[in-house]
Amino acid sequence: MLRDRTRWILIFLIFVISAVAYLDRVNISIAGRAIANEFHLSNQQLGWIFSAFVLGYAFAQAPAGRLADRIGPRLILLLGVFWWAVFTTLITTLSSSIALVLPLLIAIRFLLGVGEAVVYPASNCVVASWIPSSERGIANGFIFSGVGFGAGVTPPLITYVMSHYGWRAAFWCSSALGIVIGLIWYAVARNSPQQHPGVSEREREYIEHGKPEDSSKAAGIEKAEWRSIFLNRDILMVTFSYFAYGYAAYIFFSWFFIYLSDVRHLDLKQSSFYTMLPFMAMAIGSPLGGWISDRLTKAAGKRVGRCVLACVGMAFSALFIALSAQVASAQVASLMLAGGAGALYISQSSFWSVTADVGGRSAGSVSGVMNMGGQFGGALTASLTPWIADRFHSWPPSFLTAAGLCALGALAWLFVNPDAKLASRAQALLGPESVTTPSERA
Repeated sequence: MLRDRTRWILIFLIFVISAVAYLDRVNISIAGRAIANEFHLSNQQLGWIFSAFVLGYAFAQAPAGRLADRIGPRLILLLGVFWWAVFTTLITTLSSSIALVLPLLIAIRFLLGVGEAVVYPASNCVVASWIPSSERGIANGFIFSGVGFGAGVTPPLITYVMSHYGWRAAFWCSSALGIVIGLIWYAVARNSPQQHPGVSEREREYIEHGKPEDSSKAAGIEKAEWRSIFLNRDILMVTFSYFAYGYAAYIFFSWFFIYLSDVRHLDLKQSSFYTMLPFMAMAIGSPLGGWISDRLTKAAGKRVGRCVLACVGMAFSALFIALSAQVASAQVASLMLAGGAGALYISQSSFWSVTADVGGRSAGSVSGVMNMGGQFGGALTASLTPWIADRFHSWPPSFLTAAGLCALGALAWLFVNPDAKLASRAQALLGPESVTTPSERA
C-alpha cells in the first residue's frame, strides 16, 4: 500500500534535493573555463574559488547539524534550498569591470557552501526518525545516489545551456530547480512519522519497532554534548575516513572536467561525456552499496555490513585511482576513474548509517561533524590538486596522493565499533552518576 511507503516518498524527495544540490555545486566546474576566461583567472585562482565553497560547507556542517536536530529537517531544508538559490544567482550579477571580482567570487561561493551544509545532516535526521535500522543502508545509498545523478547530469546539461545561452543561464536554471523542489519538500514532508497525516498506523509501528535502542533517550538526555561527540573515538575514526573520502571524491567534483579538456586534450563534447562516467558510477555504486550493506548486516552483523564493506570499497577505489594515473589513453583512464568513483560510493551508506545509529537523537550533529571532516578533505583537494600538478609538472602525483589518502581511510574503518552508543561514551566522560535512566530516578 502507498500509505505504508510514506518514508520512501521522503527519501525520494531527499534524493532529488541531493541531485539539485550537486547540480548547484558542480556547475561551476563545468563553467569554470568560461568564468576563468571572462574574469581573467588562473587555475590556482579558480582553485581558490572551488575551495571557498567547500570551506563554507565544511565550517557550517556542525552548526547545520545542530539546527537540523533542533528545528527539524522539514524547515531547515526549505531554508537551505532558498539560500543556495540566492547565492547561485548572485554570482551571475558580477562582471569583469567590477573591482575585487576575485574576492567577491570567493565570498559568494563560501556563502553558497554555508547554505548547502544543511542537506545531509538534515537527511540523516530524516533517516534516524523515519527509517528502521535494517533499511538504513539502502535508504542512505539511494539518497547519495542523488550525488552521482546530479553531478552526472550536470556536464551535458550545463554544456548544452552554456553553448546556447551562456554560463549565466545555466546558473539560473540551477536556482529555479532548487526553489521548485524545496517547495514540494515542505508541502509533503514532516519531521517525524507521528506528525505526518499520511502515515498509516502499520507503517508507524513498523518504523518504531525497527529503530535501534536510543540510549540517550532512555537516559533522559535531550541532545548530546559537543565534547561527547568530538571525544568519541568511533566518530573520530569515521570522520578521518570521511576526510580521506572527501579528498578523493572532490577530484571528480572540482578538477575532472578541466583535467580531461586541458590535460587529456578532449574537446568540449568528449569532455562532458567522459566526465559523466564517474558520476554515473557513483549513482549506481551508492544504492548498490547500501543494498549490500543491509544484506550483510542482516547476515553477519554491522561489523561486516558497515565497517568491512566500507573498508573494501575504499581500498578498491584507491587501487583504481592509482592505476588510472599510469594509463596513456584518456578513455581508459576515464573508465578506471569511473571504477574508482563507483567503488568509493559503495562505502557511502556505511558512513551515514553508522552515524545515524551511534548518534540517535543527535544524528544531525554527529553526521555534521563527520561531514565537516569530509568537506575539509574536499577543500584541500580543490586547492592542493593543481599545486601538486604544477609542482611535479604532471597530474599523476595528484591522483596518487588521493589514492594514498583513500587507502588510509579504508584502514580507519577497521577501528570503528558500529554498535557504539554516544550516550555511553558521554557517561564515561561525565561520570556514571551523571546519567541515570528513568527507572533509576524513580
